[in-house]
Amino acid sequence: MRTERFALVCGAGGFIGSHLVSRLKSEGFWVRGVDIKKPEFSESTADEFVIGDLRNPLVCQKVLDRPFDEVYQLAADMGGAGYIFTKDHDADVMHNSATVNLNMVFYGQKAGVKKIFFSSSACIYAEYNQMDPDNPKCSEDSAYPAMPDSEYGWEKLFSERLYLSFRRNYGLNAKIARFHNVYGPEGAWDGGREKAPAALCRKVAQATDGGEIEMWGDGKQTRSFLYIDQCLDGVRRLMDSPDFNGPVNIGSEEMVTINQLAEMIMEIAGKKLRIHHIPGPLGVKGRKSDNKLIREKLRWEPTEPLSIGLGKTYRWIERQIVNQKGS
Repeated sequence: MRTERFALVCGAGGFIGSHLVSRLKSEGFWVRGVDIKKPEFSESTADEFVIGDLRNPLVCQKVLDRPFDEVYQLAADMGGAGYIFTKDHDADVMHNSATVNLNMVFYGQKAGVKKIFFSSSACIYAEYNQMDPDNPKCSEDSAYPAMPDSEYGWEKLFSERLYLSFRRNYGLNAKIARFHNVYGPEGAWDGGREKAPAALCRKVAQATDGGEIEMWGDGKQTRSFLYIDQCLDGVRRLMDSPDFNGPVNIGSEEMVTINQLAEMIMEIAGKKLRIHHIPGPLGVKGRKSDNKLIREKLRWEPTEPLSIGLGKTYRWIERQIVNQKGS
């Protein structure tokens, strides 16, 4: 009688995907990872790692050579505000990510995968519900009428409907989560694709005590941030649920302004710095996870305070900067 479970992680060279591979390995899965690149900061723990472009149908067919117990589709063209909101990458973001999802859902269904997870995003939520930084509305049922603030969000919303339609028409067991600003060690921290926590950790780490850091906008926009380990807890809860499929938020309800985020990082670093506000891409004015549905359906929500995860992330980024200087 077979007891080993087989999982495929698409996007296994990325931040969340590489952590997910390790999580699944720790739970006893045999894991195949696939991505156009290997993880940047550590060796993959996957049993097998395929370098391949999931926009290519032949690659999808190759990696889906068995009816996997679980498939995780995290592969996407993405980045932080400096990548998503400049509008310079919209065509690539939409085409690349949609092509991957069209391939994976089609060939996954043909391969008879038992469960497939799609990582959607809080970016699908309507801009008009996120104009008040103190009272953003991000409950799952508020996604329609749709008006995401980026093409990245529109593609994620389209792909949600794609997976749901394959569930409805072909019986594909598709599960969907909307991630809210996941951060942690081994994520991008420079180069333009990094998100706010990593970018600010880098700026604070590089600054001299008493100096200043730059920040886009006035810093009064609000967000909630979710540490990587907590994100994976939520994903695994959803995948193990026998009767709940989402879409569901996986995020924190601890909301801070970006100014407060910077101040928390300064406190962790033991530095006093001035914030120099400059023009730059910002996204919506307010966003935080609404966890009512996940509490109700999965009896779970993240519990780790933002300050704890930031401390771990800051120390990791600080080491990267030191190593970079030494190399």
